[in-house]
Amino acid sequence: MVEQKQASNVTPGIRKISTGIPGFDLISEGGMPEGGMTLLSGTAGSCKTVFATQFLVEGIRQFGQAGIFVTFEERPARIRSHMTSLGWEIAKFEEENNWAFVDASPYTDGAQVTTGEFSLEGLIARIGYAIQKVGAKRVVMDSLGTMFHQVMDPERLRTELFRVASALVNLGVTTILTAERDSDDSAIMRYGVEEFVADNVIILRNTREIDKRHRSVEILKFRGTRHQKGEFPFTIVDKKGVVIIPMSSIKLQQSSSAKRITSGNLALDNMCGGGLFADSIVLISGATGTGKTLTVTQFLGGGARLGERCLLFAFEESKEQIFRNASSWGYDFEDLEKKGFLKVVCDYPEVTSRDEHFLNIKDHMEAYKPTRVAIDSLSALERVMSHKAFRELVISLTCHFKDLGVAGLYTSTTPALTGGSTITEANISTITDSIILLRYVEILGEMRRGLTVLKMRGSAHNKEIREFTIDSQGMHIGRPFKNLSGILAGNPSLVNAGQEINRIDSLFGDLGARNQTDS
Repeated sequence: MVEQKQASNVTPGIRKISTGIPGFDLISEGGMPEGGMTLLSGTAGSCKTVFATQFLVEGIRQFGQAGIFVTFEERPARIRSHMTSLGWEIAKFEEENNWAFVDASPYTDGAQVTTGEFSLEGLIARIGYAIQKVGAKRVVMDSLGTMFHQVMDPERLRTELFRVASALVNLGVTTILTAERDSDDSAIMRYGVEEFVADNVIILRNTREIDKRHRSVEILKFRGTRHQKGEFPFTIVDKKGVVIIPMSSIKLQQSSSAKRITSGNLALDNMCGGGLFADSIVLISGATGTGKTLTVTQFLGGGARLGERCLLFAFEESKEQIFRNASSWGYDFEDLEKKGFLKVVCDYPEVTSRDEHFLNIKDHMEAYKPTRVAIDSLSALERVMSHKAFRELVISLTCHFKDLGVAGLYTSTTPALTGGSTITEANISTITDSIILLRYVEILGEMRRGLTVLKMRGSAHNKEIREFTIDSQGMHIGRPFKNLSGILAGNPSLVNAGQEINRIDSLFGDLGARNQTDS
């Protein structure tokens, strides 16, 4: 197989090779340091073996680099079987002379790793032979903890580890060594010496967050080269393996457009200064029943009627409910979907993790290629994750939409029925370009609805609070509320109440006089 060109890091003196693992080359700023030894440490269920195996698989598939898998725990047959579920045909790689196992498991029928005084010389010789046989450039050793259960002398252990590291460096291979942690709060390594031998240290975690397990990866040490700091979430995807989501490494480098598009409502377009920007992110905030879903329907229906491809992610209603509601407002979503102008994806937030929701949205966008995307609602997603995780999700979605140049619309439910101190519970309003508030307004014992454009980044806009009504034709925006204050705070009151009462009394007095005259 012909070796392809790989990404390299710009840091002088340290060249990096692409791992081929989605997202990792971004957070590592180029991949694994070439020719070095990387310690991959994690607790049970943190996907150490999957990560390490994927490093070898993608080395073969993407870069034509053969690999060696040294196993200290499971027999090669079990590894082949387990990895088939991810679409990795290890047996085929072996037949093509691109993959070789060195079986050092306790069940091997070959030479044992230790005889008498602890030594790895026999194992090093076997690894060297396998490397030469297939011309390997990548090596995985899984897992060191199994091999060292019998070793009680830390100094002896460190000496043998240095011997392995030196031998592999001399053979010119890039190596991953996996090892176990007792817990996410314990020491990086069970034996306390392994991390001082390796050039680089990567930690995988599998922590519990609001009744769900959440996996993350952190590059703790990359000797002599730069990398992104902090934890980055990842998940396991069928036919792909580990997919890292570099949420906190996203940069503000998106372009911006001055093109305007319709919101689906002419009166709202006028309030926004001529429509929404084609690549802007709009937040619709309001209490339950104020018309947020109708605003989404107008946004998508207005675009679809113009021949745009529109995508809706619904987390609170089924497709049948959405189609029924849209029909009651004059939009035939079922017909638009049949014609290919609309796609509706419905799911409960609780069915999967934050990371898989994000990847699912990305996959649908990549396949459908919409120009408009709506999420109804963010509040549903917020209830199944922590404040930090939710904010990272919204930032990642926003940046992804902007990278693709699509118009995005989010809805969020405010906790208070009439007003409230915050637009959203997680304070994500600063992330969006435009904010439209929908509010209930109580006037003289009657509940009415009001709308205002609170923010429109890069454009002048109408700042009035206008009353609107909803009927079978959708949303009708009328005149602004006059002589009222405190609407957004949920405490509307008449301005110059005394004058207004006198005006009303005078009005009723005139009506009474006219009635008497008529009599």
